[in-house]
Amino acid sequence: MGVLANKRVLLGVTGSIAAYKAADLVRQLREQGATVRVVMTRSAQEFITPLTLEALSGHPVRRELLDTGEESAMGHIDLARWSDVVLVAPASANLLARLAHGLADDLLATLCLAADVPVLVAPAMNRQMWMNPATQANVQTLEQRGIRRLGPALGEQACGETGPGRMLEPRDLVQQLAAQFNGGQLSGLHVMVTAGPTREPIDPVRYISNRSSGRMGYAVARAAAEAGAEVTLITGPVALPLPEQVRGVTVDTALQMRDAVITEIDGTDIFIAAAAVADYRSVDVSSQKIKKTQSRVELTLEKNPDILGEVAARPRPPFTVGFAAETERLREQALDKLINKRLDMIAANDVSAEQAFDREDNALEVYWQGGGVSLPRAGKEKLARRLVALVADRFHAKHPGQAH
Repeated sequence: MGVLANKRVLLGVTGSIAAYKAADLVRQLREQGATVRVVMTRSAQEFITPLTLEALSGHPVRRELLDTGEESAMGHIDLARWSDVVLVAPASANLLARLAHGLADDLLATLCLAADVPVLVAPAMNRQMWMNPATQANVQTLEQRGIRRLGPALGEQACGETGPGRMLEPRDLVQQLAAQFNGGQLSGLHVMVTAGPTREPIDPVRYISNRSSGRMGYAVARAAAEAGAEVTLITGPVALPLPEQVRGVTVDTALQMRDAVITEIDGTDIFIAAAAVADYRSVDVSSQKIKKTQSRVELTLEKNPDILGEVAARPRPPFTVGFAAETERLREQALDKLINKRLDMIAANDVSAEQAFDREDNALEVYWQGGGVSLPRAGKEKLARRLVALVADRFHAKHPGQAH
């Protein structure tokens, strides 16, 4: 698996003879670990059947903007928010023109307008259509608005002519799509992330812990690696595979996590504490399983070390980012933690009413001295990339000229 592992790719297919290549494109994207959902225009269905792309993607193909049967399950806004990237391949001259004029007259065009993620287009058309001043003006407009163009390539075309206008081959599109996630904002920097829960033993079979799947912390570590950082992940016990290009250190208890962090902290530029560290541990740990012979058992607890506070209090601390999981007064308590622990940034989430635990999505309120931003609910992988981009911006604002 490469950089596209766990990425959500929304593939738009328009009316072009190159639409047949979409089948191979879906296959190659899935081989790279991406989840693919396909949206087809009506004209695209004249070149390749939705059933083909449904079978290859493993998901129903969306075709109609006002399909009430599907809108109730996933509206066009939800589908746009689901994605990490939108790739239109092939992108016809008609689609480019409609996007340039901001039209929302079918599902695909509407999704491109609603998307808050990168939109990439892979043009495919006759060479004269490509070189027409109208098409060139539309492409220039789209590029000025941040839509990235992939191709077209030179070569023989279905009409028998030769010139620019061929859609890039699927393997080239996959490579360029993967490059989209390698931003390099943290190139040359060392990032340490803590993730998951800690377990504080009571006896050989029982422990005290906090609720945490580790998904958010692992997603942050993966996003930091994608941004070019050297990443060390200090992780409590979770059922997740270690992200690629991330060095992992596994621990069980808060004391072990503290020791691992302090051992590894020298040379760290950014410290992101996403772990749900247990606040207390049992003073007395039984060497044998405690038998259920009494109606009540009393435990004496003592505080665990404040790992985040200790890192932030170092003489030359790294750029320090904390997490705050709160059930009430989210902003107030997050800002108190930001100030009292002298953090550079804090990411707070509301965990009341099961809003964050054991879910694949989350929402964050991010604060720093004199500012803040809301990151709306999204998949944790997508949310992590947004958070890491914020961290990179704030880090470079504090340390201008440092490795980038």
